[in-house]
Amino acid sequence: MESRTWNRVSTTLAAIFLLALPALSRRATAAAAPGDIEFVDAAAQAREYIGYYHSIPLTPEQEKTKEAALGTLRAPCCEQFSLASCCCPCNLAKSAWGLSHYLIARQNLTAEKVNATVAEWLHFVNKDGFTGDACFSAGCARPFHGNGCGGMRETKIDS
Repeated sequence: MESRTWNRVSTTLAAIFLLALPALSRRATAAAAPGDIEFVDAAAQAREYIGYYHSIPLTPEQEKTKEAALGTLRAPCCEQFSLASCCCPCNLAKSAWGLSHYLIARQNLTAEKVNATVAEWLHFVNKDGFTGDACFSAGCARPFHGNGCGGMRETKIDS
């Protein structure tokens, strides 16, 4: 009787492991590939990226990479500026800047890869896209997904 119970338990554990294996493999692969970031929670990740903006300094050479990466992206909240020189340090801009700091300083990515990843981030937080006029149409307090900047205070990020 104990042998049958043990066989059922070991078979169940083996099945659980085999079912989980593809997910574990994807996570390991994603972790090993620089720049492959899974966006899952806009508010939590915005806070994380804003933290990177404040805590990861860039060298002058890395600043050039950041400028090259973000200089070709229009600022989502004020399209007459590039994302590199957005008109104000709103939560959306700081999250993009912090993500770029992480990708450049910690992942050593090229400007092209940083550009693509930040563009992915912007699409993730607002799948409908940005009109580029939030700063001039009372959009600073609107959430990211509502064509806004997500607020100006880091303590209250509205995604």
